[in-house]
Amino acid sequence: MDDRFNTMAGWALFAGIIALGGAIVSSHLFHDERPEKMGFAIEGVEAGGEGGGDSGPGLNTLLATADLAAGEKIFAKCASCHTVNSGGANGIGPNLYGTIGKAHGHVAGFAYSDALKSKGGQWTFEELDHWLKSPREYAPGTKMTFAGLGNPADRANLIAWLNTQGSNLPLPAPDAAPAAASATPEEAAGNATNAAESVSGTAPANAAPAGGPAAPTSH
Repeated sequence: MDDRFNTMAGWALFAGIIALGGAIVSSHLFHDERPEKMGFAIEGVEAGGEGGGDSGPGLNTLLATADLAAGEKIFAKCASCHTVNSGGANGIGPNLYGTIGKAHGHVAGFAYSDALKSKGGQWTFEELDHWLKSPREYAPGTKMTFAGLGNPADRANLIAWLNTQGSNLPLPAPDAAPAAASATPEEAAGNATNAAESVSGTAPANAAPAGGPAAPTSH
């Protein structure tokens, strides 16, 4: 009986040693590492970065090419809280008729949040663009629960359409296009060659003879 017990105990101890050794080996071969970027990527959704700016055309250019019909369609997202007709009643949000160019908190009788009432200045195109991008960042503590419009073109279309609803301010001129380079790389190389030949005293192949037309180049 004792021999059988000792044998079983020996096998149990041996199995425990084997299991412990396997766990140690596995921990070395398959240890977990913290991923460089936490979370899961969702197709079609871009991760937001702090302090990131919009890329592409600026607000002035987008306003100059705005689609008013698209802006009116986007306003449907706002219509559950705002009216935009002249003399329209306030809802969850204030009536927006003639808003652009007016001071923050200009609608009489509407209970604005302290965060928005404390903002100085007027609803310019730029200020409204910042507000529509992220109300909570523009006026921390605002009662506005709308998350914002991330697409700059959508904001410009909406702003341009709102401007036609009682404000009718002239839209800014589009931003100037970047100045074109004075010469292509090929032209620059040719100019450098001509300059070098001029310094060395050798006339370029297509240089004009004195008092005559330029020599034709071969084709």
